[in-house]
Amino acid sequence: MTLQLENKRQLTGNLHRLSINGGLVEVVPYIDERSKIMMALQLGAGLLEAKAETMFPMRGGMGYFQPFRFTGFATGARHTLELQIAALLKQTIGPNHVVGANAPQFFLDVL
Repeated sequence: MTLQLENKRQLTGNLHRLSINGGLVEVVPYIDERSKIMMALQLGAGLLEAKAETMFPMRGGMGYFQPFRFTGFATGARHTLELQIAALLKQTIGPNHVVGANAPQFFLDVL
């Protein structure tokens, strides 16, 4: 995944957690809390582009675990994210379960 800071500097990171609200990415240099970032990540067959705000970083394996929350999406990106998470959940919990807006929030986190 690629992150672009407000000063146009770009970083790459490894995505560890993703939900419709945000996620957790591992980056080598930490990013200050409440920084505004643009992100792009490969999701299924497409590219997800979104705006996000960082939260307090935590020391991790080779760098820092940087939590973030989404603040805006490119056109159609949120819908694509919801569809991809639902598809991953169906693979994980089985095709006989209904996944949708009524699913408990913890079902919408994908590792």
